Amino acid sequence: MRLSSILNVFAFAVLFMGILSLSARAQNVFERLVMPGPLIEGHAKYEEECGKCHEPFEKEAQAKLCMDCHKEIAADRKQKQGFHGLRPDSVNAECNHCHSEHKGRNADIVQFDQETFDHANTDFSLKGAHQIARCDGCHIPDKTYREAPSLCIDCHKEDEPHRGNLGDKCADCHSETDWQTVSFDHSQTLFELTGSHKDVTCKSCHGGERYRDVSTVCSVCHQLQDVHEGRYGAKCDDCHSPEKWDVVNFNHDEQTKFKLRGKHRQTECDACHKGDLYGEKLATNCFSCHEKDDPHEEQLGSKCETCHNENSWRQNVDFDHDDSRFPLKSLHNLVLCEACHQTPSFKDAATECVSCHEDSFHENRFGDDCTLCHKPNGWPRWTFNHDKQTDYPLTGKHQQVKCHLCHEKNVNARKVENSTRCYSCHADDDPHYGLYGTNCGLCHSPEKFQFLGSIFRINDN
Repeated sequence: MRLSSILNVFAFAVLFMGILSLSARAQNVFERLVMPGPLIEGHAKYEEECGKCHEPFEKEAQAKLCMDCHKEIAADRKQKQGFHGLRPDSVNAECNHCHSEHKGRNADIVQFDQETFDHANTDFSLKGAHQIARCDGCHIPDKTYREAPSLCIDCHKEDEPHRGNLGDKCADCHSETDWQTVSFDHSQTLFELTGSHKDVTCKSCHGGERYRDVSTVCSVCHQLQDVHEGRYGAKCDDCHSPEKWDVVNFNHDEQTKFKLRGKHRQTECDACHKGDLYGEKLATNCFSCHEKDDPHEEQLGSKCETCHNENSWRQNVDFDHDDSRFPLKSLHNLVLCEACHQTPSFKDAATECVSCHEDSFHENRFGDDCTLCHKPNGWPRWTFNHDKQTDYPLTGKHQQVKCHLCHEKNVNARKVENSTRCYSCHADDDPHYGLYGTNCGLCHSPEKFQFLGSIFRINDN
């Protein structure tokens, strides 16, 4: 009884499996009978397996079955990327709406038209020069369109002039419009471009496509343009700016201990700074620079600023002659310096009057000490007092006598040795021919020569 039950169950199972087998075979035969046509070459291997693409009596399940095989498109739809994820009418559409099968091995079920395809519906919108590029320039034959590279370097590696030194992010500097148009923001580096540096080509600084470890020191790039020949060191920015080399912004007044005034402001730096700018300590006294220009041959010392200023050597000379050994008085104040100082060596000028004033009147009879009688207020205004300054006071007619009548020979005015006896001057006028001796004053007086002195009580009558 028990065995018979087991046999019955087994027989039923075998019968059921047979029925199923016949049913499947019958369905397969049916499907083959109703199949509209052969599949494309890519799907040909599934031609005997309709279930790969179809669910019996469930048309809506077909799209899901497509996505089970075409997983990359399913991912695009889900993540809204790629053509099937970006084009609105393809996100929710049935696959067979665009891709109809069973049209033969060579049928074009993609229906792709290069002329009308809108690349904006992809992850790579065409801009600039890409708009006129050929499709096969990026899309390699025997590769799907989605396999086309999207990085610049993938297509332009052979055209890349930087030899990989700047990495593969070409878009950081370049755009699709033109390779030569660079939009790199140099301010994001350690060396911001300012002034004239903005107009410099990359190659000028980045020779040999070297972009790393490039020096930012001015002299490294501008060594050939260094008019100072390295004497001023490498700190170009102490004086110059990127705006223009010729514009010097060094403030000598505030940044040094020597303020530039007058002509010094027009002086070239090299005129004073002839050696190492930082190693050479320049003196700030005039003589240190102008020793060779000193016309006084150091006779007046080295303190040029005592008389001169920075505006001009010759103009507005501020020398106080009263501080010298020859103070200027009266008319001497109106005399030009060159009238007495025949050479720039001022100290070689003599102080004696006769050195400048030729004695054409006295003919040097009184020596060269003109100051005994004359003053700088004018030659005619002589002030010699014969009564007080000599041992022979002038009285009577003697006051009217010219000096030369008595002082006929050259003498030292301070040591006049003329005789004071009348006869020494009036011997030729003596009507007595010496018979009364030489002491004229016994009878005559300086008032009038013909007067007879009262000592002998002689009347004029």
